[in-house]
Amino acid sequence: MLAAARHYAATGWPVFVLGRTKRPVANCPPCHQAGRDHDRQACACLTCHGFYAATLDPDRAAAMLSAVPRGLLAIRTGTAAGLVVIDIDPAHGGRLDPALMTPTAAVASGGGGWHLYYAHPGPPVLSRPLPGRDGIDVKADGGYVVAPPSTHPTSHRPYRWTVRRGVEEMPPALHTAVTRPSAPTAQPSHLATPRPPARPPSARRGGGGGGISHPDLLMAAHLSAVAHAPEGRRRTTLYGAARGVARLVAAGHLDPGDACGALADAGRAADQTDRDIRAAIGGGFRDEGVPL
Repeated sequence: MLAAARHYAATGWPVFVLGRTKRPVANCPPCHQAGRDHDRQACACLTCHGFYAATLDPDRAAAMLSAVPRGLLAIRTGTAAGLVVIDIDPAHGGRLDPALMTPTAAVASGGGGWHLYYAHPGPPVLSRPLPGRDGIDVKADGGYVVAPPSTHPTSHRPYRWTVRRGVEEMPPALHTAVTRPSAPTAQPSHLATPRPPARPPSARRGGGGGGISHPDLLMAAHLSAVAHAPEGRRRTTLYGAARGVARLVAAGHLDPGDACGALADAGRAADQTDRDIRAAIGGGFRDEGVPL
């Protein structure tokens, strides 16, 4: 595990440690009680905040593995690593499509599926189910994958590299599938601006998810807007995107941590400072009445 962690870090893939069940290690009490101003990216704790703890420092990675000796090794995906990983799960209908998924570095997962490693295209790519494909997830900005030689907690089979080739660029069809849409085509009327004052999150969770019919497309549109915002409007655009994403969180479509992680990655990809990113995301969620 340590040799693998050092190799991934040297490759430029930030690594961290998960618990035995593929979930992030629980935060320490101070981090658990910290408010929204707590900088998860800069937190000095070894294993708090999930993929925010990911590191390229081999000594820090070694300390993580010592602190969680039975944990699983994970790689933070997205712009942080320059990776988009296609996660194929046959147990949920996932199938390898050779026309869409061309040969690249690949891992046989301990659960009987496949992880296909592709080069990140640059602009943020949302971690989400691949549209129109059962059992296939996109692991990119705001996401992570379990890495070899970890052992699957249920099957007890190891994750292992099966194709020892370089990480290739995505073919055009796959690039289109993981990055569309570039802009929203029609925004639901209840999300348009100006809009009525935000209701409490509990109220907006009702009624079948708040009437948002395509949350994945809406999230992708918000991230695309942040990535392509002109200089001078980047923080304002991130704030607006954070408000829209907060509504998706309030409607129960997104985990708050995953949503904020994807927004933060998009902000960094657009050369925004961590201070501006925290202010924009925190302000957007606060103004929607959605706790972080």
